[in-house]
Amino acid sequence: MLATIATGDIRVVVPALGSVVPRNQVTVRTRVDGPLLAVKFVEGQPVKAGEVLALIDPEPFKATLAQARGTLARDAALLKNARIDLDRYRGLLAQDSIARQQVDTQEALLRQYQGTVQADEATVKSAELQLSYTTITAPISGRAGLRTVDPGNIVKASDAAGLVTIAQQTPITAVFAVPEDRLPAIMQRIRGGRSLKVEAWDRDMKTRLAEGSLLAVDSQIDSTTGTVKLKAEFANRDGSLFPNQFVNVRLLLDTLAGVVVVPTAAVQQGAKGSFVYRLGDGSKVAAVPVRLGPVDGALAAVDAGLAAGDKVVVDGLDKLKDGAQVEAIDPKAADAPGREKKGGNGGGRPGH
Repeated sequence: MLATIATGDIRVVVPALGSVVPRNQVTVRTRVDGPLLAVKFVEGQPVKAGEVLALIDPEPFKATLAQARGTLARDAALLKNARIDLDRYRGLLAQDSIARQQVDTQEALLRQYQGTVQADEATVKSAELQLSYTTITAPISGRAGLRTVDPGNIVKASDAAGLVTIAQQTPITAVFAVPEDRLPAIMQRIRGGRSLKVEAWDRDMKTRLAEGSLLAVDSQIDSTTGTVKLKAEFANRDGSLFPNQFVNVRLLLDTLAGVVVVPTAAVQQGAKGSFVYRLGDGSKVAAVPVRLGPVDGALAAVDAGLAAGDKVVVDGLDKLKDGAQVEAIDPKAADAPGREKKGGNGGGRPGH
């Protein structure tokens, strides 16, 4: 099969292997100990920030709060009485009816009660806070995982597994590593204010899962692998990316416009490097060395060796050698019923 060399646009991409990482991920844990009364979320379903996830028995904390409020009320009454006595003593002191020491003692007692009331108010706020912790809410929006504990069990703040994990998937990120020699070109474009596009493809490189942009570059190069980690962000509105999913990443650095391109299927590798079989005069093919530039999918840029309008063989290459004569066949005729295909897909075949 023959292909005509033409000019076109070639994207300069940096291929990499990556892993999908949630934009934010939180393990929800209880902050107080007690029996788990109810679980309000559905496993594997989205939850919103502030949504109630679980309930812990609040009765012990209500009792503690009532006790703290009672203590505050008692000490507030003592403070009020001490203030009244101080006002009375100051009036008597003005009339020279009591000693100054009695007034000073009453002022000290008043300050003591003021401190006690402040401590009681803090105790009440702490008890209210502990009571609020019995209602567990989602700290972020995302998808809830599988719960790790069932209602009726005693949960503790020290439980490492927590109650459930919430992963933010919209947007979502992917972390991938690129060779350190590609870093200068990447940083040059970032410093120039350019937003670099990133594509995420499936494991077989057949389906593009999402398109996003470069979010961040790691602060250091991994000296053991000679690579640097990058992070890209994807809107992921359709949920095509999932946390910890393997993806093939394509980082778009630039686009070369109007360059000579050749199908990668036509390129062969020999002892002297890359070459193609170019159709010449007399329907003979010649092995022509080529110097390739960036590769973008099924096409590659040609820096030297070919020009627009040249014809190269892209199929049936295993039957060719330098100087072989081929017969150009109309692909439509080759596909006609009863026509036997020879020399690849019918675009060209070795001559006899």
